[in-house]
Amino acid sequence: MPDALTVGFVPFSTARRGILVVFCDDALKFGPATRKILGRAAGLADRAAATNQFKGKSCSTLDILAPQGLQASRLIVVGAGKLSALKEEDFLKLGGTAAGKLGATKEAVTIIAELPSGPMEPDQAAALAAGVRLRAYRFDRYKTKKKDGEDTALRGAISVAVSDVGAARKAFAARAHVVDGVIIARELVNEPPNVLYPEEFARRASRLRKLGVEVEILDVKAMNKLGMGALLGVAQGSARPGRTVIMRWNGSKRGDQPVAFVGKGVCFDTGGISIKSAGSMEDMKGDMGGAACVVGLMHALAARKAKVNAVGAIGLVENMPDGNAQRPGDIVTSMSGQTIEIINTDAEGRLVLADVLWYVAKKFKPKFMVDLATLTGAIMVALGTEYAGLFSNNDELAGRLTEAGLATGERVWRMPLGPEYDKQIDSQFADMKNTGVRHGGSITAAQFLQRFVDETPWAHLDIAGTAMGAPKTEINQSWSSGYGVRLLDRLVAEHYEAKR
Repeated sequence: MPDALTVGFVPFSTARRGILVVFCDDALKFGPATRKILGRAAGLADRAAATNQFKGKSCSTLDILAPQGLQASRLIVVGAGKLSALKEEDFLKLGGTAAGKLGATKEAVTIIAELPSGPMEPDQAAALAAGVRLRAYRFDRYKTKKKDGEDTALRGAISVAVSDVGAARKAFAARAHVVDGVIIARELVNEPPNVLYPEEFARRASRLRKLGVEVEILDVKAMNKLGMGALLGVAQGSARPGRTVIMRWNGSKRGDQPVAFVGKGVCFDTGGISIKSAGSMEDMKGDMGGAACVVGLMHALAARKAKVNAVGAIGLVENMPDGNAQRPGDIVTSMSGQTIEIINTDAEGRLVLADVLWYVAKKFKPKFMVDLATLTGAIMVALGTEYAGLFSNNDELAGRLTEAGLATGERVWRMPLGPEYDKQIDSQFADMKNTGVRHGGSITAAQFLQRFVDETPWAHLDIAGTAMGAPKTEINQSWSSGYGVRLLDRLVAEHYEAKR
């Protein structure tokens, strides 16, 4: 894995040197084990809190250097806020807050996983540790020099002190693999487009074979044979040929109907002939955030040996404007046989997804399909960067995704679908146009995709606002968030995974 941080669990009785992290509530109370560890330094913390107007609000911090009465070189107090209001997501944030306060230290670090009410439960301590790792991630491999004061990655080992080491380790085992999946997704999105193009992306996805994932890579010849004219139409303007990657994790019984995840993988999007403006075009290296999530999710499922059969499929292209690029006015034939008039070559992601969705629906007949795509700027107008747009033809699936989003903090907001919107993508020359008018742009894009799922229960997540460039949080300071890995892993674990 690209991060160089390890997080382990130790008993409360372990000797503590270096940096000590403890938690208090909004009444500035510590737990009994914490007070015993602090000894006379508990009074020092009380006085420092008064001097610094520290109130113990959630994710606030108090940093005390060379605390008298402790062997630790630093004492960091993290506020947990009102204990009755704490949710699972809050423990991730507390861990992330602690990691953010540590900086790039080389000292030993011990985090006391206790609240005033007593020791954190194993799942809470595991979430705390996951938050530490998620916040510690940095993408800086291409920097040869670091400026003074510039944030650098937290490295080394962090010990989380708990009441039951074995239970905490067990609770963290599966969660650690999900964290790895998030970091894989972040890495893919953060990579520059001259490094990560379709063939290289496919090669990296093939690393999942080491975990027992079956990986099939479809090249241009194979996609032509399948009739994937929509995807290939986008790819034809680039010197880098497109690829489709099919990943299969068989963790349940042979023959059990799989669940399926499909990701848009436009490794760089110029807009094609309908070229984008130059401003912020460099961000279009992240137009494969959906595909990155699917790879990270498949890693998580395989690494934690999820009891489910799962298919991950990603369509990988570059959308470039050379002499062979498709033109506005072209008509392409999708794998489904439906024809599409190209109105705007910058509405390319839905063309890629159309063929991959149809392929997965017909070949694997999954219980459901969820696709993820940085699809429209319109979804950011509607929802900003706090929620992903959710479109679905199945109320049960939509409800479960909403529930998983609230539990993980990767929230979704359901948007409408309806035949009224189909009128906007009617074409006088083909079965449909690839884009409608300006208003309701994210909805008409989803209406377009719905034509390629047939009767399969399906959900579309428009993650244009959440996958990249979203506001920094307690658990992510990276340009890429890795959005969707935790959300979809929770969906599978809660509702579709065979009970152990």
